[in-house]
Parts: sequence; structure tokens; C-alpha cells
Amino acid sequence: MMPALSRYGAPGGGHFPRMVACARDDLLLSPRSAFRVALAIPMCGSAGLWAPSCIAAAQLAVEEINRGAGIRDRPVELIMIDSAVEAAAPVDALVNALIELGAIDAIVGMHISAVRQRLAKIVQCRVPYVYTPLYEGGERTPGIFAIGETPPEQLGPALDRLQARYRPRRWAMIGNDYVWPRTSHGFARDHLRRVGAELVHERYLPFGLAAMDHEVEALAISGADALLLSLVGQDAVEFNRAFGAAGLDRQMIRLCCAVEENGLLAIGADNLKRLFSAAAYFGVLSTDANAAFREGYHSFHGDHAPMLNALGQSTYEGMHFLRALMAPGGDEWRGWTGPQAARVAHRSARWQVRGGAGRERPIYLARADGLLFHIEERLDRIAV
Repeated sequence: MMPALSRYGAPGGGHFPRMVACARDDLLLSPRSAFRVALAIPMCGSAGLWAPSCIAAAQLAVEEINRGAGIRDRPVELIMIDSAVEAAAPVDALVNALIELGAIDAIVGMHISAVRQRLAKIVQCRVPYVYTPLYEGGERTPGIFAIGETPPEQLGPALDRLQARYRPRRWAMIGNDYVWPRTSHGFARDHLRRVGAELVHERYLPFGLAAMDHEVEALAISGADALLLSLVGQDAVEFNRAFGAAGLDRQMIRLCCAVEENGLLAIGADNLKRLFSAAAYFGVLSTDANAAFREGYHSFHGDHAPMLNALGQSTYEGMHFLRALMAPGGDEWRGWTGPQAARVAHRSARWQVRGGAGRERPIYLARADGLLFHIEERLDRIAV
């Protein structure tokens, strides 16, 4: 298990991981010339498989930012915090202590929404908090900037395209028992009802369920011919392995928006037939912005770098968003909410520069092809 609290300083080579465990007192006693960003990511539990890609992408962003003027003319330093729900140290208590002691200047978080809701209660605009992954939408807390895709952007167009192509009549929905799956499935339920599809099976599972065979068996007899799966990390891996072993790919298609490239490797090619995902970023995306990102990423980390994927890219984008957010030098961000954040122009591997009214957020539909995703098409363009 990785340490709950660790530090990374950017200048110098590009080897992964470049972190050292540190105690809270070490942060207080070390020089405060650096702009310290708490990188809150799950390092254990169901979502822990996302950590290497998220750390590696954030490290590249730090190197790029520090190649310039840093943030507010201070070099950026990452403080790694384990934000898994299974973490030994409660992340909200740890973050609160670091803020009160003046040990961090900002937070970039790539973790589940349940953790964001806990942190929202204690951060309270004391430091800027950039939340990077896809999520259920609706975050309007001042000082929290959610930059990921939401169900109307991501899920709605994907459901429309799969309905048009395969015409499933009976859907099932399975997710972990927390706010993102429940809210996203509520959106999907309403969306599918409008096109005449029926929901025949819906289940919410605890994190770390030991065996998925019973859930797969219940799904098999439900009569569903399509599945929306919103399990995260290792839970999604275990379910999809059991799904594939039962041969359910012959019975139904799967839409799994939280399964990324690391998940494909763990699930195995034999268990990935007719598995789809929708996202604004995939590692194979053929754009100028992603070509530049891929070149920088592999130059910095080498041939054995963690897999590129949407969740990892989100921490890269989150760091660049933070730099742009803080560039004016004042405290304007304290009163800003989500709509104001759309005006912040920043670097992203999803597009060359993100920001400004009326910009489009591309969403792509991809199908698992072996152990990689194959992007089939760009879905409906949605202005933000």
C-alpha cells in the first residue's frame, strides 16, 4: 500500500514514481517557497488501480508548469494524499489539518464523488479545490471547480447512439452504492423511458464485494439486453471478468463509462466483447492536443509509463486548470462556482486550450478491441 501522505517535487528527471513518504511535521519545517498542491487520489481499495496513471500525469503537468513560472511565481510541489474510501486515515480530517496548518495551497482531486462531498464540508474556500473526473453534475459550491464530464454530456449521447444501433428494449443498471451511480442512473432511467426502453434490473453494490457471481446470475435471468455498469476500479474488473466468463456478452451489450485502459488490461481480452465506453478522452485519441500530450508523457516517464486514460489525463488537466485559475494573482476564485470556471482557458489533452463561452466538449464512443479502446465515432457536439 502506498503512503497516505507523500511529497513530490518536480524539477529533475522523469522517473515514476518520484515520491517520498513524509510526516506532517516535515511539511511544516521544510521551506515554504513552493506552491504545494494536495493531489488527492485513491491509492488503495477498489479505485486504487487508477493511482499510477493519475500520479504520472500530474507529475508531467508539474514539470511543464515549473518549466515556466510555476504558480504565482512559486515552484509547484505535489503532496500525495490517499483519498480512497478504504484509506486508513480519513481524508477529510487529514486535509483539514493541512489547511489549518498552512501546509497546502490548493487541492486537485481525482476520487469518487462521495469523497468530494466530504471535503466540500471542510475546505470552505480556504484553498482552491479542482475536482477532475467525470461526475454526476450539479457541483455549485464556491471555490470547488469540477471540470469533468456530466451525464447530459457523456451518458445521454452514448445511450442514444447505442439505442439507435442495437435497439435494446430492456436495460439493466448496476453500480456502486454512492452518489455518482445513483444520480447517473436516475438520469439514464428518465432518458431511456423517453425512447420507450424498459428498466428490468437495478442493483447498487458495496465497495469491495468479494464475489460477483451472484450478481451476474441475477443479471442473466433479468431478461436485459443492455447493461449500464457504474462500478469503479477493481469492482468493475471483477464484475466484467464474471460477466465474460458467463458468456453474457452474447446476450447483452455493456456501457461502462468508468472503465478505462487500466481496467481493460485487468479484465482481460476474453471478457471484453461488446463493451463500450463514452468519454471526452481516450489514450488512442487522434488529435494534435493528444499527440503533444503523449509525446511529453512518454518523454518524461519513459517506455514503462502507466497507461494513458481519461482519469489520469484529468489530473494533468486539473493541474493546468489550477495554474490558469491562480494566474490573475488575486482571490477572485473564492466567489466562483462551476459556470465561472468555464471561462478559465487552460491546457488539456482533450483539446488544445479549454475555456471561453460556447466552446465544445467533444465526447467519443469507444469499443473495447482486445486490450485497447477503438474510438468508433464522435458523439453529438455539446456546447458548454
